[in-house]
Amino acid sequence: MDHELVGLRAEGRRPPGGAPFALLAFAVALIPLKPSWLWAALVLGLAALPLVLPGQRPGPRWKLSSAGLELVGRDGEILQSYAPGRVQELSISADEQVLTVHHKFGATQLGTLPEMGFEPHAFFVTARRAGIPVHVVDGDFAPDPDEEQDYLDVEAALMSAVVEAASPSGEAVTLTSQGDGASRLRAALLGGTAVALAWLMVVVSAVQGTETLSARFGAGLWALGGALAALAVRRRLRRTSPVRWEISDKAVQGVPADSIGALLLGPGPELNPLSGEPEYAPLTAVVFDHGLRVIGQLNARGMDEFQLAHTLDEHGYRVVSTAPAAIRPSEYGLDGLPEIFSQVPGGRLVVGEDGLGWADMAGDVMLKMPAERIGVVELLTVDGHAWLRVYDTDGEEFLAAPLKALRIARTDLREKARAVGLPVTDAEYDAYLSAAFHGAVSTIAAEDPAPLPTPEGGPGALLDVTPRARLWAYGVTAAVTLLITVTIAWVFLGFSPVMAWSVPLGLAIGFVGAWLYDRNRSQLRVSVHGIASVTRLGRTDWSLRRETVGGVGIDHSGEGIPRLVVWSPAGRVLRRVSFAPDLAELRRACERYGLPWGPPDGAGSAAPPPEI
Repeated sequence: MDHELVGLRAEGRRPPGGAPFALLAFAVALIPLKPSWLWAALVLGLAALPLVLPGQRPGPRWKLSSAGLELVGRDGEILQSYAPGRVQELSISADEQVLTVHHKFGATQLGTLPEMGFEPHAFFVTARRAGIPVHVVDGDFAPDPDEEQDYLDVEAALMSAVVEAASPSGEAVTLTSQGDGASRLRAALLGGTAVALAWLMVVVSAVQGTETLSARFGAGLWALGGALAALAVRRRLRRTSPVRWEISDKAVQGVPADSIGALLLGPGPELNPLSGEPEYAPLTAVVFDHGLRVIGQLNARGMDEFQLAHTLDEHGYRVVSTAPAAIRPSEYGLDGLPEIFSQVPGGRLVVGEDGLGWADMAGDVMLKMPAERIGVVELLTVDGHAWLRVYDTDGEEFLAAPLKALRIARTDLREKARAVGLPVTDAEYDAYLSAAFHGAVSTIAAEDPAPLPTPEGGPGALLDVTPRARLWAYGVTAAVTLLITVTIAWVFLGFSPVMAWSVPLGLAIGFVGAWLYDRNRSQLRVSVHGIASVTRLGRTDWSLRRETVGGVGIDHSGEGIPRLVVWSPAGRVLRRVSFAPDLAELRRACERYGLPWGPPDGAGSAAPPPEI
């Protein structure tokens, strides 16, 4: 069996677009057909037709084999062919993963590998096995030996994994993608109710009579709105459909265990649930047999990479990750620092009048970081150890390393940097001193913390809800207002010409109301002084000082949507916020400004930061 890699492509037909059918249903509703039941049947039938009509067949797919790179059509015909005799080599760009065919007449870019349906590392391995030269280049088509070495390392790990004898074991386990079942159910119920109401009004119009144009126009709007609501619900349910993995000692997602040599986890292609076309995904799984041939590309959309990899490994399967090996915070050394750091014997970080520097054993500064280039020097704790992060004046991070690797104490660095006027942030140390002083002078602890009216001045991060949540709020508000306005116009005005004004009036009222709410919506301000909820107009809803905060995190225990929770050091809930900003930004802000992430353990006062 030759090595062959077929690009990912949807099987069967994908759902058709429904907008043309919705407009057609609206147009047919304006036609005065008799009898009325025939008119209603045509209107509702056209509106519901996209839900039952099969869509287009899958498009052509790419195939890589010893015959070269080919684009195979739906019926098996070869639409494009790049034979090995015509190809000098293939190149993959390290950043965008663009595939380029180099030949004696120039170069042809075919597109990105994920959009072609290929996982880059699997493509690299298969091309080498098929005897086709392939290399990794940078954006200027220059060789990139470091990135290519990463690809070669993955290939070596796969070769080592597939030759080892595996003995799968363990009971069957089902892993489910991280999804919101309550959100899917809520969307289905609300959307189904809107569709049923809209199409019921079409039936009511047919019963009451559709002699006038205004009556048919109003019924057509109901049919159009119901069709669009049905399409929106179908779109949301398809995009949020859960992915389940069945892992046992017999098979993985239907692939027999005895044929699995290794599983490659990493970014790659996945099928768009709406269009059926491949696109980039942060996590995919490629299955190799014991001959290093690709025998399957599995969908891992929404799966937790940690749980998936460890579950497969615990069941005896060989797992290889495409992620480059990262230095653990507890592994101190100079590998992750600039090259000159490792070239200076006995080098250490020093603080001078003109900035930071890297000195040798004799104290001579070999590398300088001028003070005018330093935006902020940040001290924080990672994995229980003190770390340094240095940002330039543009806010870009250009140095991050543990202080033990830099051979300088946290106290010395902080005090010397502040003495020479460098901008230093050590939020954990300042918060510890504040809490220690507060505990020393306070004899009676108040039951409820007395929040400050406004956060004190100083650096901080202002966190808002995600753009998707804002867009969803606008859409839902406009839709509900439109439904209420049209219903009121129906009841009190009938099918008069004023009925036509209910739609733009309802949309206008909905968007204006959503904007009035949005302009004064609450946001979170995280700073070294604590956490506060402030509105977009500047009003402070509540504020908690740093020493009264024991933890910040997301609570999933209650019913409904997860909520942002602020705990006291004793574990008591101080604030529960219904909206939640981007979790990555929130956690980063808490880490930067010294607020503890996650619920407190209730073990008492927090220990001081390391190496104070």
